[in-house]
Amino acid sequence: MRRLFWLGFGVGLGAVTALATTRWTRKQTAKRPQPAAVAREARGGLLDLSKLVAASIEEGRQAMAAREAELRAEHDVPDAD
Repeated sequence: MRRLFWLGFGVGLGAVTALATTRWTRKQTAKRPQPAAVAREARGGLLDLSKLVAASIEEGRQAMAAREAELRAEHDVPDAD
């Protein structure tokens, strides 16, 4: 009788542990970011960065042209165009 009890107890405990582990694993897998989502976010970040760099370069060119015009006017140098 004792052996039957412990056998049933072991089988039941094993089944409950297996179910709990399966549920926990599925929950953890659902939380993990998928490769496609990570790639999409990285691409979006790179596009934002490229827009910032392009805007910065354009602003620098405008500032450079303005400063060049100031210096040419200050030293009476004609335009190079």
